[in-house]
Formats: sequence, structure tokens, C-alpha cells
Amino acid sequence: MRSQNSSAMRLLQPPQGATAAFSPLLLLLTPFLWAATPAFSSTPMPPAIDRSHLVISSRYIRTPLCGKAHGYSYKLIALYHKLWKDNCGAPAVPESKSVEPIEGVKELMDSLKYFDADFFNDSKVQEMATGVKEFNLPMFMVNRELIASRDGGLNDPSVLVFKSSWGRNDEAPHKYIQFRYPSIHGIQRPNKEEDIAFMTILELGELIRTKQITSKELTDLFFRRLKRYNLVLEAVITLTEELAYRQAEEADKLLAQGVYLGPLHGIPYGLKDIIAVPHYKTTWGSKTFKDQVLNIESWVYKRLKAAGGVLVAKLVSGSLAYDDIWFGGRTRNPWNIEEFSTGSSAGPAASTSAGLVPFAIGSETAGSITYPSARCGITALRPTFGTVGRSGVMSISESLDKLGPFCRSAADCALVIDAIRGIDPGDLSSRHVGIDDPFEVDIRKLTVGFLKDAEMEVVHILQSKGVNCVPFELKYTVESVPAILNFTMDVDMLSHFDKWQRLGHDDDYEAQDQWPVELRRARLIPAVDYIQAQRARGKLIREVRESFTVDAFIGNATDWERVCLGNLVGIPVVVVPTGFENIKNPPPGGTRRRTTITTGIYAPPDRDHIALALAMAYQSATNHHRQRPPIDDP
Repeated sequence: MRSQNSSAMRLLQPPQGATAAFSPLLLLLTPFLWAATPAFSSTPMPPAIDRSHLVISSRYIRTPLCGKAHGYSYKLIALYHKLWKDNCGAPAVPESKSVEPIEGVKELMDSLKYFDADFFNDSKVQEMATGVKEFNLPMFMVNRELIASRDGGLNDPSVLVFKSSWGRNDEAPHKYIQFRYPSIHGIQRPNKEEDIAFMTILELGELIRTKQITSKELTDLFFRRLKRYNLVLEAVITLTEELAYRQAEEADKLLAQGVYLGPLHGIPYGLKDIIAVPHYKTTWGSKTFKDQVLNIESWVYKRLKAAGGVLVAKLVSGSLAYDDIWFGGRTRNPWNIEEFSTGSSAGPAASTSAGLVPFAIGSETAGSITYPSARCGITALRPTFGTVGRSGVMSISESLDKLGPFCRSAADCALVIDAIRGIDPGDLSSRHVGIDDPFEVDIRKLTVGFLKDAEMEVVHILQSKGVNCVPFELKYTVESVPAILNFTMDVDMLSHFDKWQRLGHDDDYEAQDQWPVELRRARLIPAVDYIQAQRARGKLIREVRESFTVDAFIGNATDWERVCLGNLVGIPVVVVPTGFENIKNPPPGGTRRRTTITTGIYAPPDRDHIALALAMAYQSATNHHRQRPPIDDP
């Protein structure tokens, strides 16, 4: 992932006697002041603002608003006072006070070393302290009151929009064409519930389409599994039973009328609990928000509802979308119950792996799709940034957050991404990503690179299917990739949870070595260095684009440097199970617990279909993705 009190607008007028020479300055300042400065009418000065901060005047100066209602303005900036004095003579403000030496200048000088800025002399630091008190702090308070009165980043998205496309700006819009899903004939309903639970979406969809099973029957089945196995996995936050049965009955009714919505018609699924659904809790996995109900229909929920999906559960998000610890416990890995799922999409990964849902939607900012899908041994897609709209979803970083599917197969991932992609009017970064039909890609025309840490079984199988596989190295000169991601993620997250931190809720956070530590450190990142990190990010994107000389490449999906790079650049990856290893130190008598092995298939932005097609080709020749964890014998 991640409301406001409105304030009137005000203009700052020059003092009487101002000459025409001041007019251009006023014209330049007016839009900024009009957009950024609040009014407080006749109400007392907010207690959060120390009157001693206002050097020139501690009163309100009343100014007309172009013939409209009157507003009020603080005379905040000593610089403006100086400009007026230099150009127009002394301003007629009788209550002006002389600037007194500011306490704490020594402390400020000492603290500047934490910003790598301890190169100013005493007089400059005095000047800086004055400017901070007169201008910075009041503006901080104005903007905080305006847009930071609610946590989670669900309101007032940033206008600094990241676009991951490598196409030209004048490129023609991509025409949306639904994928041509493969037809599956001759599928028969299994006798055992467990066999049904581990069928793919395509297989379950065929059972529903041919009326061998109803959506209500499937919903019953998955609720039984959710209630039984969640006692061990701790992967579910809320069961949405009333909603699910209503949606299942509607799906069955439509089918009886001859209306079939497609392969997701009547299929149960789960959502990571940072995704809002009306009338149900959206807890963000956090004790602070565990009773929160957001009556918002998130974009991704709308899309799945339109496709006929049946929401059965809100699944665990690590607290505020950080790792697998949440207010109710810690989510476990179905393949090895002594391990945890890792990554904040722990609930979607564990639930899909254990056959508690046919698929689930999770999110990634920095590894929360790749890590839990790799740990839990399932197939997942981290799509091109901007593919899936994020309105109604808690935000960590607006230029990094992505939603994606956790499924039993790459083909299932293709079905789900087809249903949820597109422009979300509430998400400025969403767009019609130019994904072609992965079911129609001729992989024999592709050149695929493989890194030194690639699982070679994948390479050999793709070669046997006619893919040109070549050794490959992704080259770039930027050395600070993980740091750029952390700077970006932490500052953005803090802007979405400023109120949470100021109220001391970080003291109640479930894992004190996680967000509390990172967000306190984020307070000390200067704006200029945040922007420098974004410039370095731009350089990284350009270098990766130039180095990406293949159609796709294969490599480790959980290498931290590569996870950071992929998220900063916005490139897609399909995480594919490739095998299993025995666990270390098994219990006496043996065990069915396993450590999963996975690899990643990476493609350039907007080429998710290439990665999906290669993953489907690999899975057509293997059955690693068909294996079931030992959840009945943990």
C-alpha cells in the first residue's frame, strides 16, 4: 500500500505605498500563497503554533479576498518584510517587533551534522533558525492540518506521478483486448474436497460453467477450509460470509439465466487486508486500526466483483504492510509450520498455498509479493507498476506500491491480471498498460537471458521448447539501489502516517524494530536528499533500460538488490516454484515439511505477457506448482 479540515484561501497584500516595482514579485507569490495558506477567521490561534514563532507580528492581519469573503493571514516571512523595506520603505505595521536572538541555535548547529550540513557559521545558523520558525514551521502546520489529518494515504494523492512505461510520450494508447483463455474440456468434479480445493481457476471455472458444482458449494468448501486451517496458519483477519453467500447466489442465478461472466464467475478469493471493502473491517494488520471500517469500494474489489468473483476473506497483512507480524499473531508457512510466511502479503500467500482460497490479491512495495510467494511455494505476479489501480488501498509509497495476484499457476495469474488491469480514476499512476495476450505469445521468437543465480532447470526446459536462452548480466552504475528504495519508501510512508507517529502510536506497533525505527529515521531525511534519491532513481531507470537487451531474463526472485531495483524501475516478475529441499534439522522419524525453491522470470515494463508466457511454458512441462503442502500433518 498508503479528511482533511478545509481552510479558506488568503492573499498577502503589500503595505501602503508599495511601488510598481513590487508587483511582479506579488504576482509570482500570489499563486503559492493562495494555494498554501489557510484562514482562521476569528477563531483563536491554534495552540500548536507558538506565538513567539511569528517574529513580525503575532496578530492576524486582515486582508480582502478580491471582493469575496474576508480572510486572515499571518505575516510569516521575514524575507518579504525585507523586500518591502528595500523596495518601498518601512512597512506600516505598528505592532512589529525586533528580531531577538533565538534560543537553541547551538543545538541546531549541533544537529545539522545528522543531515550532513554542519558547514554553516553561527550567523547563518541564526538566520536559518529564524527562517524555520517564521516560515517552515507554520507552513508545516498548515499543510499537516490540510492533508495529514487522516492516516493511510487514502486522500489527496501526490501530484508527483511515477510512470514506468519505456514507450515514447506520443505513443498511441494501447487498445484493451481481453485475453483468449484456453478451453479446458473433459474436466470432471473430483470426489474429494481437497482435490477440488487445489484445482486451478480455469479448472474450477469449467466445473461451474458446466454446472458440475455451484458457486455456493465452492464457497461452503472454502469457508470450511478457512475455518479449519486458519487455527494453525493465522492467515485470516475477517471472514466475509454474508457478502460471500450473497455474491455466490448471484453468480448461480446468472448462470441459471444463461449469463456466464468468464473464468472468475463464482470463484471464491481473498484480499489482503489493506484493501477496503464496504461494511467490513480494513485493519491494515495494525492494533491501532483493528476496528477500522472504511466504507469504500476499492478499485480492485470493484473489478473482481464485476468479473463474478466471490470474496470470502480479508487476509492477513503484516502490520501497516510490513512483514508477517500483525495484531493477531504471525502468519506461518504451510510448507514448514515452524517458519513464518515473511512479507506483508503473508495472508494471501499462505492461504493460496494451503488451498484455503483459489487465488488472492496482495501488494508489494519492497518484496511483499516476491518473498511470501517464494517462501510458500506458489506462483505470483508482481505486475508492471501502474497496471492495477490502488484507490481504496492503504498506501506506503505512491511511486512503488503495486497490487498483484497469488495463484496456483501462471495461467491463473494471467486470468486475474486481465480482470483487474486498467485505468483507475482514483489512481493517477494507473494506466492502460500495453500487455498483450500471454496465451498467444510465440516463445520461439524470444531471446531470454539467464543470470548466474537462475534455476537452470527453467533454462533447460525453455530451451527444449525453442526459446533462445543466453547468459545475461543486468548492468548499471548506481551503487545505492537499496538505499534509494528505503529513502523513497520511508519518507512516503511517513507522509501517510505522520499523525500516527505524532500521536505516539508507534509505541504500540507490533514489531518495534520495523516501522517505528524506519519512520523515526525518515524524519531526518532532508527534502533535498529525498529529491537527489529520485534523481538517482531516474539514472537507474535509464541504465536498466539500456542494459535490458533481451526479451526477458531468469534469476533469483528474492535477491534484495534485485527486489529493490525491480520496484524502483517498475518491472514485472513472475515468481515460479521450481522444486523443494529437505528442511534443516528435521524431527526424528522424518517429516513432510519442505523448503521451497523458486525463480523469477523478469520482463521489461508493459511486457508482463512475456514473463507469463514463459512461466506457462515451463509449468506445462513440470508439476512443482501442483504440489500440496503437508497442512494436515504440520
